[in-house]
Amino acid sequence: MNNLRTTNRLLLIIVIPLVFYLLKILSFILVPLVFSMFIALLFLPLMRWLRKKRLSQGVSIFIVVLIIIGALKIGGELVQLSSREIRATDEIFLAKAETKLETLLISIETVFGIPYAEDEPVLNHFIDRDYVMKNFGSTLGFIGNFLTMSLMTAFFVVLWLAESINVQKLLNSTILKQKHASVKTFMKIEKDLITFIKVKFLVSLGTGIGIGVACYFFGVSFPIFWGLFAFVINFVQMIGSFISVILTSIFAFVELDTTGHLLFFVLIITGVQVLFGSILEPILMGKSFSINIITVLVMLMLWGFIWGIPGLIMAIPLTVFLKIILEQFPQTQLIARLISGKGAK
Repeated sequence: MNNLRTTNRLLLIIVIPLVFYLLKILSFILVPLVFSMFIALLFLPLMRWLRKKRLSQGVSIFIVVLIIIGALKIGGELVQLSSREIRATDEIFLAKAETKLETLLISIETVFGIPYAEDEPVLNHFIDRDYVMKNFGSTLGFIGNFLTMSLMTAFFVVLWLAESINVQKLLNSTILKQKHASVKTFMKIEKDLITFIKVKFLVSLGTGIGIGVACYFFGVSFPIFWGLFAFVINFVQMIGSFISVILTSIFAFVELDTTGHLLFFVLIITGVQVLFGSILEPILMGKSFSINIITVLVMLMLWGFIWGIPGLIMAIPLTVFLKIILEQFPQTQLIARLISGKGAK
């Protein structure tokens, strides 16, 4: 018996790294598959409501697709508006940026003794044209991969909604093996993930609007861009809020002349992040949805390493999914409680 237990542990040690390796290798298909599952779960209640209204499945899917296209259309209009705002920038901003950066480099030279060439534009110290040209092909490759992933995600969303891929039946046939348990688990997964997506969307929207309004009133250029950027980057749990505040503050350094104005602006946008991310989000998520902060950090690093930026975005939903599955088995309930930060009972 001891030999069998030892063998099982050794096999587990071998299998776990292999699973993570396969997840990384097959990311080109697993990322759009998992991402599309979360999108489809968000629309499943609407699909059920439409079914109660005696609409056919094809018509229901068509309505959902129209809603998604409409949301993408609104997002595209905001991106176009933001790009028009940036293209309309006059030379005054660039001159101001040049002056501020030159002052900063002079201070760095005074403190650290790092020289810079005064006979060339100061922006050349931050933008290497040769490096940009060398990596232009990589940028095009990234855009191509993004479009491919988006099309695959859209295709998988339709399959999920059409129930060609049924999560509840998949859980029943692979993991839980009991219909009642699989239905109960699926409903909990659906409820928690929908709650997470809704709350994260509202919190990110409030954060983006708050930062955009702050930029507008303080005279920081491109308020629409910075609001849109804060909205998108806030979907990356924890890290996104820091990136948004830091980049917006650095940009405001160029725009705002007085130290008092800059400090007040940084305090305002930091307050927006604290209000929505640290106060409202935990309240709206509820205590039952809590996840240990250490688990969040570990999962962010793990899924970020495996799947990159999509992994950072989906780290928390994947953790919720894993926690709910682990709660269904007595042998793994302790791990689920540790993920929730509740510890052993």
